[in-house]
Amino acid sequence: MEKPLIQRLAPPGVTVLILFLALSSQYLFQHIEPGSLRKGDAYLFNTLVTALLVCYYRACYKDPGSVPNDWQETVRLNGSAADAAQLPLSQRWCRRCEIWKPPRAHHCKTCRRCILKMDHHCVWTANCVSHSILPHFVRFLFYAVVSMLYLERFLYTRCAVLWQKRHLPSYLGPNVWQLAHLFVLVVVNSLVLFALVLLLGRTIWSLTLNMTTIESWEVERHHALLRRARTLGGYLDGPDGTKVKIEQQEFPWDAGFWTNICQGMGSRNPLIWFWPFAQSPSIRSAFDYEHNCIDDPSKPWPPPDPDRMFRTARRPATGGDTLPMDINSFRARQEADMARYEDADGEYVVRRRPFHERLEALSKSDAGRVYEVEDDGDEDEDALVTDEDLPAEARLTRDGGDDAGEEGWRNKEGERLADFGVDEVADFYDEDDVPLAELLRRRRGGGVE
Repeated sequence: MEKPLIQRLAPPGVTVLILFLALSSQYLFQHIEPGSLRKGDAYLFNTLVTALLVCYYRACYKDPGSVPNDWQETVRLNGSAADAAQLPLSQRWCRRCEIWKPPRAHHCKTCRRCILKMDHHCVWTANCVSHSILPHFVRFLFYAVVSMLYLERFLYTRCAVLWQKRHLPSYLGPNVWQLAHLFVLVVVNSLVLFALVLLLGRTIWSLTLNMTTIESWEVERHHALLRRARTLGGYLDGPDGTKVKIEQQEFPWDAGFWTNICQGMGSRNPLIWFWPFAQSPSIRSAFDYEHNCIDDPSKPWPPPDPDRMFRTARRPATGGDTLPMDINSFRARQEADMARYEDADGEYVVRRRPFHERLEALSKSDAGRVYEVEDDGDEDEDALVTDEDLPAEARLTRDGGDDAGEEGWRNKEGERLADFGVDEVADFYDEDDVPLAELLRRRRGGGVE
């Protein structure tokens, strides 16, 4: 798939930035005091820049990996008995790829495929940070921060000399173009360094917890569901009127500081962690994550989320022991709780209204409620309409609601799944369109073949 233009320009653009900072600075140092870099400093600095470029291009152009067709058989043959036992419980169906997704895999809306242990889709590398890309991405950030800290030291030394000689005549110092060049280098290097230090810190923190940024979103989502459930007696409403019990569940892949880093970097040898030409982790290792066994290993991750469960088809009963269903009542309830949405591919999904709207509907009757309509240029701009007069889209956006529905939920940093490059329709409704054969196999207890 062809990537957006801005992403195709990202690697050459970042390369120009790196070369500008690394090469033009050394050229400038030859013409201002205290002169060129010492030979040892020059060798070390250029070695760091070379390592930075190697790691960056590996993070850009290394294949992030896709889900192999025989991955389930690989787990059965090479995994432990516990892994094989929980296999049917830990999977989700990808409506885009039409395959079972392994644990920790997500569908990237840019790459248009499921990515193993997807962390996020990085716009600066125009690639997914995944199981196989993460070590290169960490090394890229590390060498970028170290080399820019080194450059910051060189720039500080030159600025200190200028400050000490600020009272001398201007013709004894650098000219205006050299001063402007130095100023731009200081500003650009300092700002980029600050941003990369934050990103490296966040990445290392996630690495030590063995938690991707998507999984940190899922952890916050789980905590939000727990808070909701506490106010409603421990249960939340699922699709089709079901009640789903929400129980606290710990993140299962945090197996300890050392194990987490070794697993993320693909080696137990610390020297390999810093080697720019180190091999990428194998695809097989993407199915072999150590479970911390704090909870029952058969519990899937992410934990049950009523808003991410698929709806079952319901028809009015025509006979037998089941009481007939009032189709009008069913439609009214469905309309009040759901909205159909057509995505960019022309595919329809069923979206749930945001939780605060559903909670409000529980606390007060909708009968007789009125909502103000935004001014659309009509003379009767103060007209009032009932809830039934509003289309589904208007009901989703009233009272400040998100028109994306419940899958538009954001964490404390204001991020939603789409901000990480995840296809929300494929990931939020990943069991919305499971093939009939798979549903029948589940009902028979056959699991996954």
